[in-house]
Amino acid sequence: MGFFMRANANVELDAGTKTFASGLLPDLIAALRRSRKGDLVAVISGDPSIGPELEAWCRFTHNSLVDTAVEKGRTRWVLRYGEAPENVGEDRRVGSRLWLYTNFDCNLSCDYCCVRSSPKAPRRALGIERVRQIATEAAELGVGEIFVTGGEPFMLLNIGEILAACAAAAPTTVLTNGMLFAGSRLATLRSLPRERVTFQISLDSPTPERHDSHRGKGTWARAWKGIERARAEGFRVRLAATVSTDAEADEFRSFLDAHDISEENRVIRRIALRGSATHGIALARADLVPEITITAEGVFWHPVGAEDDDLLVSREIFPLAESFAAVRRAFDRESEHQRRLAMIFNCA
Repeated sequence: MGFFMRANANVELDAGTKTFASGLLPDLIAALRRSRKGDLVAVISGDPSIGPELEAWCRFTHNSLVDTAVEKGRTRWVLRYGEAPENVGEDRRVGSRLWLYTNFDCNLSCDYCCVRSSPKAPRRALGIERVRQIATEAAELGVGEIFVTGGEPFMLLNIGEILAACAAAAPTTVLTNGMLFAGSRLATLRSLPRERVTFQISLDSPTPERHDSHRGKGTWARAWKGIERARAEGFRVRLAATVSTDAEADEFRSFLDAHDISEENRVIRRIALRGSATHGIALARADLVPEITITAEGVFWHPVGAEDDDLLVSREIFPLAESFAAVRRAFDRESEHQRRLAMIFNCA
């Protein structure tokens, strides 16, 4: 149970024998008063019945239950104090965008990778045949955009075929660190349709120090070279920064302004407390507007948790229409639950 985060909490509250009916609530409120917005509070108890009440209370109070783990007969629930930042989940039609994890191996070991990719990670490739079937069915379902990510997609020798299949179905963006555009991979890049493929390349800071501290020495310079290469080949390039603070985000915006990078070609996101990350924003499914995501293991709610059990929707990918329907049903249940909770508090 849980999504393997084993979140380190700012406050640990041992409930003992208390429940919501016998004194747990005042202790919980006191714990939150000692906390700041965004802090994590853990509640530990041998009574699993606390779980549904804690989840309901979190929803009422606009906090989020972000992790649950059971060990030696005791349950540890972790909640995030306060709502997630407004830009975590965009308000768009479910199914208008489709995410594909082509693989999970990578040439880098970034310390906040939400899916723990690295050179040692198993590939877990989606495979060209499944990609072709996904692309064909996605076109029939009216998908407007496809996003290809990993791992590092350019680790795959057949990434050209994969991107061509996706681009034939819908405009496609490939998320990459931009460091492998050489030799046969450069030839692959040059073979892609400029009007249908966009590159989203990671660059976390205006200068190398912060970027390299997360991704490895020399990676900023190599990423910038990749950005220049993709542009020189005539592709649209979006720059994507993963940042820890608002100050870092503002600093990067100034850098993008100075380089005349338009708003539609910039992505600035916060570190999510998933995967390899040891700090960042703890996100529950309720915080995230679904972005249908497919990996070799199945269909997931959102790309930020594409190997986490709490975001798994189905192990069955095909037919794709049923995968989309399963996500919509889950989203409808989530929305209906929120509406029911809201109605409980009608006072007249």
